[in-house]
Amino acid sequence: MAFSLCNITAEPGERVTGELHLNDGEFLIPAAVFHGEQPGKTVLVTAGVHGGEYVGIQAAIELSRELKIEKTVGTIVILKVLNRPAFEQRKGSMGLTDGKNLNRVFPGEPKGTEMERLADAVSREIFPCVDYYIDLHSGDDYERLTPYVYYAGAAGEEVVEKSRQMAGWVDVPYRVRSNVASGGAYNYAASQGIPSILIERGGMGSWSMEEVGSTKRDVYNILSHLGIYQEPTGYREHYPLDVVDVRYQHASHNGFWYPEKKAGDVISQGEFIGEVRNYEGNPIEGCWAEFDGVILYQVGALQVLEDSPMITYGRISREFDDRKERITKYWGKRSGSFVEQRRSELHSPLVKRWQQEIFTRLPKGQGLKILDVGCGTGFFTILLAKEGHEVTGTDLTPEMVEHASVLAKEEGAQCRFLVMDAENLDFPDHTFDVVISRNLTWTLPHAEQAYQEWVRVLKKGGIILNFDANYGMSDLTDTASLPETHAHHTLGDEMLRECEEIKHQLPISSYNRPAWDIATLGQMNMREFSVDLDMGRKIYVEKDEFYNPTPLFMLCAKKECEE
Repeated sequence: MAFSLCNITAEPGERVTGELHLNDGEFLIPAAVFHGEQPGKTVLVTAGVHGGEYVGIQAAIELSRELKIEKTVGTIVILKVLNRPAFEQRKGSMGLTDGKNLNRVFPGEPKGTEMERLADAVSREIFPCVDYYIDLHSGDDYERLTPYVYYAGAAGEEVVEKSRQMAGWVDVPYRVRSNVASGGAYNYAASQGIPSILIERGGMGSWSMEEVGSTKRDVYNILSHLGIYQEPTGYREHYPLDVVDVRYQHASHNGFWYPEKKAGDVISQGEFIGEVRNYEGNPIEGCWAEFDGVILYQVGALQVLEDSPMITYGRISREFDDRKERITKYWGKRSGSFVEQRRSELHSPLVKRWQQEIFTRLPKGQGLKILDVGCGTGFFTILLAKEGHEVTGTDLTPEMVEHASVLAKEEGAQCRFLVMDAENLDFPDHTFDVVISRNLTWTLPHAEQAYQEWVRVLKKGGIILNFDANYGMSDLTDTASLPETHAHHTLGDEMLRECEEIKHQLPISSYNRPAWDIATLGQMNMREFSVDLDMGRKIYVEKDEFYNPTPLFMLCAKKECEE
């Protein structure tokens, strides 16, 4: 069926651009409508709610040109500049005739001021037609901010969770829960049952192509996540941390604002973060952090206004970080195929190759205490235990540990296995002579924290031996180069896609490795590095079920004897 919104009608498979007439033509909004041939949900993308926030406006303009109608399932509505008069007159972010902030007056008033009438028109004529809402913003012409995303938190439980999931696909460091149900466009939309987010990137009345490009990628990823755009989710650098509490500290006086911190800085409770001074340069008001948190934005102009925000910061919470739970469930589903593959690998030509690469790098001596972290179904653990070493294998996935214990018993290997988080090891300091790992670090949400733990439990003079690859730079769903007998062919597309989705939520996927690993460990009392970038070619000689086309590297580092 055709899709109609005010004066614009789009047939299935049609892209329509033009002016959307709101409130009987009082407001003419530049718009683009993509109505796919396949039926589906409708997503609204708006920019220019604040006419002086240019990153979102430019991103909306470019998205209107670049989105492909043939990839659209359902409908995408893009409103490029909502507060068009203020934008065209370069009058900042308030209403041109009433001086009101459009993002403070929703749901609006049909007989109110200019911005109240515009909010009312959007609430009545647009929101009832959409299923999801993405609002694109940046800092105002006096604001400096760190990129972050708001999600609606004052709505029904299902709407809040869907909003939070949408925000999780935005490539920013922080995801902020808003507990306001009206005033803002996205807040009010959520109160009406529409999952909604607001993306903040840029500020100080400027914009850059990099910021615009990042915002466009955010929209593409959200549309793909929602199934409205048929394109794989793309590359991301951040997996946003949740911010669950926000403080808007307002100035009590007009004056000159002198911040002590920058947007994005982490602050501690009681820390001095800025002050207001008078014309003589004397402090008239100080600002201290009420709790530990991160600065989201602050005034970047010299002057600050009475009863207006000086600085805004939020409390970081890890309560909602569900990546580890998702990772554990994923590898649990794959544990059955893993044990069969490792069972075969333990009786394959790969064993001697692994022994050659590992044993020549171990410290001299018998009965070394070795930790195989992220052991999976126990291949390295069993291999090293058979050589007489005291080996402990740990893995976060219980199914992997269970299968590893069975496999060790079959092989007659004396070793132990524990369910344990590689980022939070339950061992005393200086316990092991060797920490070894294979294909683990690329799966970790906090790889630097894991390295800190590995160094902590390592004895002075002990070594870390890590075998891994830049899996973040490869597409695991592309199995064309794999031999017919390869294990990935038995997993199915859905399982491989899930792995890709998880991978894109991990910061390590964007690191330059192993350069990042060396730099990170170099700050942790690790020395005498050796790196082999050709490890994959040495181990995976045959193109068989074990073959790994992603170049495997080996990183060996020794802990300093003097700390």
